[in-house]
Amino acid sequence: MSRAHDEKPDPRPPTAPAPGSAGVRNLSKRFGAVQALSDVTLDFPAGRVTALMGENGAGKSTLLKILTGDHRPTAGSVLVDGAPVQLASPTDAHRAGIRIIPQEPEIIPHVSVAENVYVGALPRAAGRRLDRAELRRRITADLVRLGFDKVLDPDLLGSELTPAQRQLVEIMRALTGEAKVIAFDEPTSSLSEHEVDALFALIRRLRADGVAVVYVSHRMQEIFQLADRIAVLRDGALAGIQDAAATSEGDLVRLMVGRDLSSMFSRPHVATDRLVLDVRGLTTDDVRDIDLRIHAGEVVGLAGLIGAGRSELALALAGDLPVHSGTVTLDGRPLPTGRPGAVIRAGLGLAPEERKAQALFLHRSIRDNTSTVVLERLRRFRFVKRAAERDLAQQYTDRLRVRTPSIEHEVRKLSGGNQQKVVLARWLARKPKVLILDEPTRGIDVGAKAEIYRIIADLAAEGVAILVISSELPEVLGLADRIVVMQNGRITGELDRADATEEAVLSLAMADDIAPATPGAAA
Repeated sequence: MSRAHDEKPDPRPPTAPAPGSAGVRNLSKRFGAVQALSDVTLDFPAGRVTALMGENGAGKSTLLKILTGDHRPTAGSVLVDGAPVQLASPTDAHRAGIRIIPQEPEIIPHVSVAENVYVGALPRAAGRRLDRAELRRRITADLVRLGFDKVLDPDLLGSELTPAQRQLVEIMRALTGEAKVIAFDEPTSSLSEHEVDALFALIRRLRADGVAVVYVSHRMQEIFQLADRIAVLRDGALAGIQDAAATSEGDLVRLMVGRDLSSMFSRPHVATDRLVLDVRGLTTDDVRDIDLRIHAGEVVGLAGLIGAGRSELALALAGDLPVHSGTVTLDGRPLPTGRPGAVIRAGLGLAPEERKAQALFLHRSIRDNTSTVVLERLRRFRFVKRAAERDLAQQYTDRLRVRTPSIEHEVRKLSGGNQQKVVLARWLARKPKVLILDEPTRGIDVGAKAEIYRIIADLAAEGVAILVISSELPEVLGLADRIVVMQNGRITGELDRADATEEAVLSLAMADDIAPATPGAAA
């Protein structure tokens, strides 16, 4: 939700953070020839939520790493309670009362949730043995105090945790001891709606307790729900500070990217009458009686609430989940089921929701990740033609504007938006007839989103049939020629672009007369 106001607050930063708050003054950081931060002065007042926004590469992560003591600034200083502090290590930052909850939680797999939360400060009994009774008392009290008692089992091992539960453990760990500043880095990227509500309630309590909260997110709706003020970084410099109650989404986008993106969804209608994907009566453990058709050049949006079965349908079509009944044809030919390699060869590609866990080889290069589904075309006898592989990777890296020093750069070192482009580069190299994109813009900034939308439009113009799964209704409404809505593993309705509104989609997504799909049932 955005709020417009005729009068804009002065975007110039204060000369220095005030006593009782934390912040940075004249902060700069250079990595070789790259200027990551340039003369940033920004305060984080006690008892207020400061949202930190900017495109990937704007300097947000560098600023957070300086606050944690992971990076030393080239110039400038960090202040707590108005006084400069030296942060040579994360231990120094912790002592100073600074806590950062990272986007990628660090969990010890072989110990319990309780032990993960209090690692480094476990209660000890006589003989320095772990005091399990005291540990139980502490974790039970903290789970209730923080509102996580319904969503987190203290006895689960770290290896058994879902991505959402790992995030909650990291949050609890950060809240041990006295915290003056707590920064949340994209904390809701893997949380359910119920867990997000608990997190927001916690952040509001922290604000009421006088803690300075820094909230990093690309999700505008969250920013306007939580933030008192919004600081925007662009190209390593502070572009402006806005009062959240007196600004709009458009204002923030212009500060972030230096231009208006109001036309980012505009694209010509290029769908043809040629039916490419024809799904009839598809039934799996998670979905039932699915009928779905997509034509060449058509972008179909798949909407629904969490648990509706959208990702499960995508995985079934890609051959990753077993199909019990129904038929799927691609360009008039039966599509193999349960055989991902055969599905790829038939012309269907899937960019899954969890790109890091399901799509990317994080410690391999952009070249390796791009070529992985076309190696048979690049082989001579049993050997890969490396020159051809490099040319292919460079071609699609350039086409998709992947920001990287070279195609040999490890994918794990790229921003989220550039990682997503590498996933898309892989499928563009394969030249699929059908491409399924599951949450293609999750966790990436607004500028990168616009580039992803451009890529989708280009693919549709080339005649690719595209299925886009997204939890962001404005995205589905803006991208799709037609919207199919699911609930409880079944399709509840379909809307043409002209008739689709957020209210109409939500009405179909929350229909209460649809029974859930029966696991293992046949159509």
